[in-house]
Amino acid sequence: MIFAWPWMFLLLPLPWLAWKLLPPAAPGAALHLPQPVALTSSAAWHSTARWRPAVALLAWLLLVCAAARPQQPAPPQALVHTGRALMLAVDCSGSMEIQDMRFGNQTVSRFAAVKAIAQRFIQQRSGDDVGLILFGTHAYLLTPMTFDVHAVAEQMRGAAVGLAGRETAIGDAIVLAVKHLAALPARARVLVLLTDGVNTAGSVTPVAAAKLARAAGVRIYTIGVGSGAQSINVFGLQLQAPDNSLDVKVLTHIAAMTGGRFFRAADGSELAAAYHAIDALEPLARGKSLVRPRREWYPWPLGLALLLGCSLLPWRTLLPRGRVVA
Repeated sequence: MIFAWPWMFLLLPLPWLAWKLLPPAAPGAALHLPQPVALTSSAAWHSTARWRPAVALLAWLLLVCAAARPQQPAPPQALVHTGRALMLAVDCSGSMEIQDMRFGNQTVSRFAAVKAIAQRFIQQRSGDDVGLILFGTHAYLLTPMTFDVHAVAEQMRGAAVGLAGRETAIGDAIVLAVKHLAALPARARVLVLLTDGVNTAGSVTPVAAAKLARAAGVRIYTIGVGSGAQSINVFGLQLQAPDNSLDVKVLTHIAAMTGGRFFRAADGSELAAAYHAIDALEPLARGKSLVRPRREWYPWPLGLALLLGCSLLPWRTLLPRGRVVA
């Protein structure tokens, strides 16, 4: 048994110090009651309550003990980790709502396909420190780096097209990812960037941002989504969408500069294959570290202190008197 806050035991002499240092209460005016029997009964009750100071002292000891947070160390447990920090940057610009991705037996929007497969990819990265960025006209950190991959997957499920604007700021997304990845003492820093267009917004070009990533030791894998047969659903009608050519040259250059790789995903199966390839290129080289969880025991002394405190209340004067039957 150990105490997380042992310095709380310095509060033990506090009641004695208050009794010694504080001035005694001034005597009030006498109250004359017409019920001498009741007064005698109350005096008799107080004369038999000599145990009250001892109970109050015990309650104070238990209260201080609870404040010191008694803990019992559990047996050491192995925490599996990879030492890799993986950031996922997903394009949610307006063009991601184009429905040209075959996913199973149906045609879905680019963003719907990315969401479905990205959630599975994230949940399989157990042991990685994972984060999520959404970018459109601006880039936003939706989920900071965390080992809770299920929470990141839930945030990905709740994302929507246009959440960060209708344009595409690829360079800003890379800079934001590098900022958060470079601050971590990880052995490997990886950025997986998914987009379907060209850089049309932001203050940093993708190539300039890739140079910052290379200097910070961040490896970038780029995935270009969308097929050549682009169509958009308008009131249930499939209409031809305006040409939004994918900047394959820049995405390939970004990946090559940082030691990553570019993937082309024209449908759901190719997108899944790209994630599988990244899994193979970035294997979960697991390591283990020992942690010792601790079980908190403070509720027990705290509960006993409250019970003892309740016993000090003047229950005889608070409870209604029973009627005397003639």
